[in-house]
Amino acid sequence: MAEVTALFFDIGGVLLTNGWDRDSRELAAQKFHLDWQQFEERHELVLHAFETGRLGLDEYLEKVIFYCKREFTRQEFKGFIYSQAQAMPESLEFMRRLAKARRYLISALNNESRDLNAYRIETFHLRDYFDVFLSSCYLGVRKPDEAIYKLALSITQRKGEETVFVDDRALNLECAQELGMHTIQFKSVTQLGEELGKLGVAIGATA
Repeated sequence: MAEVTALFFDIGGVLLTNGWDRDSRELAAQKFHLDWQQFEERHELVLHAFETGRLGLDEYLEKVIFYCKREFTRQEFKGFIYSQAQAMPESLEFMRRLAKARRYLISALNNESRDLNAYRIETFHLRDYFDVFLSSCYLGVRKPDEAIYKLALSITQRKGEETVFVDDRALNLECAQELGMHTIQFKSVTQLGEELGKLGVAIGATA
């Protein structure tokens, strides 16, 4: 087996709570008294452009929420969106140990809109853990499209067999596997550590 030299991590559902996912949108619909069906239909229509960097957060809100008069402000709604991002402390501590060891290239490989991605990177100090951010909003393509995994390997100049990709969603792992990448479906930090260990990935000390 080839030695692992690079690790790719999803962010939402692995290190932080998911960003603007269905659960968060349902909470928003309840809080702001939105028609759920209209909200979700409009969201789905612009999602690809939003997560591939072609539509900013203000433009997204204009098309999905503020296409008609509302009893709340854009800033109130934005604040709610940003508040949905929460740390997963055990996962971040695990990443701190990995990053401190400096044995591997560590990259984010996530689907996220440009504004939310920047907010999460800054708020949770993700530059402390990652060498590079291969996010859908920068690459112009989203998981599980095969192209994003090919780009990740090309940009980092790695062969599939010397990489590991960690994601909480099984569908996002399938194309990575087909390209020869080792994959781990994240369920817990303990499970992640065990599976990385089986691949020969050394985790740094806790101290």
